Amino acid sequence: MTAPYARYRRAAAIPAGMAMATALAFLPNTAATAAEDAPAPAPAAAARADATPLSYVVNVRPGHGTSAYVKKAVVKAGGTIVTSYDQIGVIVVHSSNADFAKTIRKVRGVQSAGATRTAPLPSASTGDLGAPKVLSAAEVAAADAPAGQDPLQPQQWDLPAIKADKAHEKTLGSKKVTVAVIDTGVDDTHPDIAPNFDRKASVNCVSGKPDTADGAWRPSAEESPHGTHVAGEIAAAKNGVGMTGVAPGVKVSGIKVSTTAGFFYTEAVVCGFVWAAEHGVDVTNNSYYTDPWYFNCKNDPDQKALVEAVGRASRYAEKKGAVNVAAAGNENYDLASDEITDPSSPNDTTPGDRVVDPSKCLDIPTQLPGVVTVASTGAKGIKSSFSNHGLGVIDIAAPGGDSTAYQKPDAPATSGLILGTLPGGKWGYMAGTSMASPHVAGVAALIKSTHPYASPALVKALLYAEADATPCTDPYDINGDGKIDAVCEGSKNRNGFYGWGVADALDAVTK
Repeated sequence: MTAPYARYRRAAAIPAGMAMATALAFLPNTAATAAEDAPAPAPAAAARADATPLSYVVNVRPGHGTSAYVKKAVVKAGGTIVTSYDQIGVIVVHSSNADFAKTIRKVRGVQSAGATRTAPLPSASTGDLGAPKVLSAAEVAAADAPAGQDPLQPQQWDLPAIKADKAHEKTLGSKKVTVAVIDTGVDDTHPDIAPNFDRKASVNCVSGKPDTADGAWRPSAEESPHGTHVAGEIAAAKNGVGMTGVAPGVKVSGIKVSTTAGFFYTEAVVCGFVWAAEHGVDVTNNSYYTDPWYFNCKNDPDQKALVEAVGRASRYAEKKGAVNVAAAGNENYDLASDEITDPSSPNDTTPGDRVVDPSKCLDIPTQLPGVVTVASTGAKGIKSSFSNHGLGVIDIAAPGGDSTAYQKPDAPATSGLILGTLPGGKWGYMAGTSMASPHVAGVAALIKSTHPYASPALVKALLYAEADATPCTDPYDINGDGKIDAVCEGSKNRNGFYGWGVADALDAVTK
């Protein structure tokens, strides 16, 4: 039941007629290494006007000394420095020199360097996107909820699935806690998001360099609503309007890292993590993969550099106090298997089938050390048909939705997908591990609210210890056709489908 790869990486494939989750991640990188076989340019032609400009990350020892030396070499090699994150030793560069990466890797002090994309700047791509199922004005107006609930809350089967409704009777979370949505942008004017929006912790990082202009973090009308949906799942205010978030009392910020075409490139992701690190963010949600490669293989010099750059940035964010939470992906892959056929990389030019070892070729940031990796469950509490899995890879599970044909929610809920906020003051349904991850980010925010001085390591330990242990679903035949759709390995307390278990919001605020 592996879903066919989609333009947007973390989009969940569910039966025709059902809304698809956008789930982001972008396909990226095959051609970058081929550039290394190009003939060396003449000294005066290091940056030819007719050459294809690409973006690069150059990784050096953190600190100003080495960075300053390498920066001179970057210019000499035909590169233009966009910005430099000296605190983690990552320099973002644009260059039209086809030999730039090969040349700069030989410079003293450079630890790795690679192209962040295979398409020229700016990348060209199609704009198709799995559209969310938007609630009509009539449906919103007709919503009816018991006293004490927001109007659309009866449609949110996912809240009782993690006991968030019971948790809200104890606390809604602390205004001193901020969750950053590193994503496609957040519409902070939405009535369910505006009360909890943290403007100081919001930014546009698409170019790899922070853009702090007012509203720069918002998606345009042409861009994906993904980030806004995620933000509402985490912290939609309990204000008598619309829906309720998992942690409706905490703050949420928007860190926009995807291009208009929907690609999450390395330089933007690095910028996002560093911004979060330096602006008091307690939790980051990452419902995407870093384009253009679904899996980044360290035996490729370009892909190795991307893993190193994003890894440095995510570690820096954790060092500064943030818990990093990420979606596991929507292809029903076993991430603990010996090999996976990846048909979608690089996704910004021409993808082709390649066989990878997921223990050596990493989905980033999902598989980076220290990152909380989240699988998805449906309305019956079973692994979603599309959710990736893998013993030792999946840390925890949470509701991400599934087709009602597979997992139908109890009344009064009618959709097996996840309700969230959409740009323009709307609400709608989506599904995917992209929707599961924000549930865990919200629970982590509740833990941080309850234990304000807890380190990221302690928050993660509590997150796993308080999760509801869930045994393997065996056999797993989600569509009932008599064929096994995925194999779960491990014990009740830790397995490949649910990790340490399903997130528990009530325990987060009472233990």
